[in-house]
Amino acid sequence: MSVVQKTGPSSKWYLPGIVVGLGITIRHLFQNLMNPKKMPTINYPEEKYEYGPRFKGNHVLTVKKDGSLRCTACMLCATNCPAQCITIVASEHNDPTVEKFPINYEIDMLRCVFCGFCEEACPVDAIRMGPEWQTPGLNGSQFNYDIERLAYRSNLKGGVLSIVDDDERHKSGI
Repeated sequence: MSVVQKTGPSSKWYLPGIVVGLGITIRHLFQNLMNPKKMPTINYPEEKYEYGPRFKGNHVLTVKKDGSLRCTACMLCATNCPAQCITIVASEHNDPTVEKFPINYEIDMLRCVFCGFCEEACPVDAIRMGPEWQTPGLNGSQFNYDIERLAYRSNLKGGVLSIVDDDERHKSGI
């Protein structure tokens, strides 16, 4: 490998390099001010980036047609989570056809790595990674999402219905 070294006064002083860098920065500044349509960025609060349909954002707990949670508290999502951010407390259900259900389901979003393993481990399509990606909060306690935040938040408009049909599951023995 050969190394080419510049000789002369321009290689010994930093000022010419700084002036050239500032010139490039000022040129880009004026180009963006004169032609805002050609800027490579978006104006975030006014314009939102549209992600593809396979984007995995915030978690969503799906609901049945009657509005109850689809989760059966099998603990597979919590077991499969590499960050150990899912906490489930199960209880017996009043309905004898339902073995158990979660009375407490929490996800610590500050620990979550958004890998989607919980979604893949769930046998009843109870948890999904939704299209939302904005998670504002003022302190750490606002990032512990409970059942109300995961399944019944207002922008879900009553909950996300699952694509799994209960009658078909029971007929096939699942």
